[in-house]
Amino acid sequence: MNLSRREEMERSLKAESERWSSMSAEQLTIELRESRDYRIEQAGRTYQFEVVLLENTDTYVHVSVAVDDGRLPYSIKPLSKSFIRQRG
Repeated sequence: MNLSRREEMERSLKAESERWSSMSAEQLTIELRESRDYRIEQAGRTYQFEVVLLENTDTYVHVSVAVDDGRLPYSIKPLSKSFIRQRG
């Protein structure tokens, strides 16, 4: 199966978003005191991720997960998703 560059990035973004969204709100606030920037290598390609805590309220946390592959146009405007995790 030959996926397009965008499809591969979308698949990686989905997997990382699911990994982060499986954490509790409390765990997310601890893990994301500062934004997380990291790289993952898959099928010979390197993807750069940035995970940021956008909001931290008494009732929920709002998190953004973004990915790019270091090439234009995605290095300027990465693919991204966000999710909300309710507290308690």
